[in-house]
Amino acid sequence: MPAQGGQRAGFGRLAVLGLQHVLVMYTGCVTVPLVFGAAAGLDAATIAVLINADLLVAGVVTTIQGAGVGRFLGVRMPVMAGAAFTAVTPMILIAGEYGLQAVYGSMLAAGVFGLLVAYPFAKAVRFFPPLVSGVVITVVGLALIGVGVDLVVGNDPKAADHAAPSRLALAAFVVVVILLVARFGRGFLAQTGVLLGLLVGTAVAVPLGLVDFSAARTADWVGVSAPFHFGAPEFPAVAVLSMCVVMLVLFAESTADLIAVAELTGKRLTTADMARGLAADGLSGVLGGVMNAFLDTVFAQNVGLVTMTKVRSRHVATIAGGILVVLGLVPKLGALVAGLPQPVVGAAGLVMFATVAAVGINTLRKVDFDGTHNLLIVAVSIGVGMAPEVAPDLYSRFPEGVGIVLGSPVTSATLLAFALNLAFNGGRSRRGEAELPPGPVVEVRREEPVGRAGA
Repeated sequence: MPAQGGQRAGFGRLAVLGLQHVLVMYTGCVTVPLVFGAAAGLDAATIAVLINADLLVAGVVTTIQGAGVGRFLGVRMPVMAGAAFTAVTPMILIAGEYGLQAVYGSMLAAGVFGLLVAYPFAKAVRFFPPLVSGVVITVVGLALIGVGVDLVVGNDPKAADHAAPSRLALAAFVVVVILLVARFGRGFLAQTGVLLGLLVGTAVAVPLGLVDFSAARTADWVGVSAPFHFGAPEFPAVAVLSMCVVMLVLFAESTADLIAVAELTGKRLTTADMARGLAADGLSGVLGGVMNAFLDTVFAQNVGLVTMTKVRSRHVATIAGGILVVLGLVPKLGALVAGLPQPVVGAAGLVMFATVAAVGINTLRKVDFDGTHNLLIVAVSIGVGMAPEVAPDLYSRFPEGVGIVLGSPVTSATLLAFALNLAFNGGRSRRGEAELPPGPVVEVRREEPVGRAGA
């Protein structure tokens, strides 16, 4: 829905545009708790709690990004926040080693860390150029592919239906549906391939006995998950360190997306603007640790939607955040989503995770490889980072803390790419720098029409 000249946006129009943003990011947002919950061995009712908490926190952070909170939080641009895939693998490792109380304790600590370092990171963004961020995003996608495959074949190798042809056929069908929608869909329909794949795949799974919505029948219509649902948070040092590294990775991801939206809207993004946007990511860690949710980042697919619709009003994001909050207060909806069959979720996740890897590869296209050591940096970072994924016992004879930090492809690849870039390039990748353009903070103190820059 492109904006019209000087037309002012009424609430109804903003609500429709906000709902469109929610629909585009919804599947990606709820996939994270689905994948983490299944990998952590949680039942459907508990996964439903995670989904509702996830939507609630994403809604609060999105609203803050759009509306802003004084001079401290929110970039005041049309950006959507949602659960980050980057944190899934470290969370699974921490859950296996220390339990869920440590997962949310380390997330809470990482959130506080994010709030403290948001401004210094905004000033030091040049140390996370496309060379580093491209490696990290690629490894995030590659590492999660295995999680998606595990959902397709089943997490229990001794189960009667483990890797059953029916599970594989159902997953393949979901992938085909996604491809067909992408190939023949037009406009907004083309962006709903994953959502349609989930819906159609679930319908096909009903006669196969893979669908269980019993938790949805008993769930309440209105409610909110209790803080610290899994007990008092715990703070193992290595788990906290791992999640803090993840927070820095999220900052790098969000930085690229915030710069892209600023260019689309004509807003001159300053260090203070960037710091407020990153601080909202840090706040998601604090809220997520308390409310049993997840770390949030700026969703790239919604940046694409801003490009397509040409709607630049930050109020669209504010209303979209309100919609997410309402969805997060409906436990029955969370339970319904939690009942989706694992092969269907795994197939959709497989496509989305591979897409994340492809985005990382596309980011690396901005890097100058001619006459530099950058190709070697990429090769070593990805190779060492992915080693624990193909050899899970790689660090089994080291202290347990090493397994949490280096055993996560995300954290190990991030640390290595960052260090090697400093060693060979002094923190720069020579091309594709993530520099912030100079200029004053743009403050609009009156209602702007949809389509006006900086609204």
